[in-house]
Amino acid sequence: AISLVQGSLDWRTFKDSLLGGTRLYCMIALILAGAAFLTLAMGYIGLPRHLAEWIGSLKLTPAMLLLVLTLFYVVLGCFLDGISMVVLTMGVILPTVQAAGIDLLWFGIFIVLVVEMAQITPPVGFNLFVLQGMTQRQLGWISRATLPFFAAMVLALLLIYLFPQIVSFLPAQMRRPL
Repeated sequence: AISLVQGSLDWRTFKDSLLGGTRLYCMIALILAGAAFLTLAMGYIGLPRHLAEWIGSLKLTPAMLLLVLTLFYVVLGCFLDGISMVVLTMGVILPTVQAAGIDLLWFGIFIVLVVEMAQITPPVGFNLFVLQGMTQRQLGWISRATLPFFAAMVLALLLIYLFPQIVSFLPAQMRRPL
């Protein structure tokens, strides 16, 4: 619509944009299909559940548990998409987190940050391939370009660990009576 108003829309640019969009959609759909197959296979053999049970059996302190879970999800992010990671592991991880005395609201924000961090972890984070398809750049270039964002997410994890009020302030305000 904007191209039409600006007068830059012709049949060639329209056709090129349709082909580019179709190519990008097919690439993302193929990656998602592969991730769905891998998720199904890993769920069938129970690998994420067994790993989560193993982490629960280690009897770690809350800080060590969070560190191990961060590493666990970053490694899983090399093989699974974000939703699959959470769905396949949360049933086993959640009781361990509750037993460690970690606030579940805080843990939810923690998991969102960690899963998103895992999706841009070089060399095989899911979002890296999406960016490669969109930009036509080399995977190495994209990996280097995402490093500042990865570092920002690590910093955010550190901040919410040191200052959990960052996460709980707004929900606490909503719980107060008017």
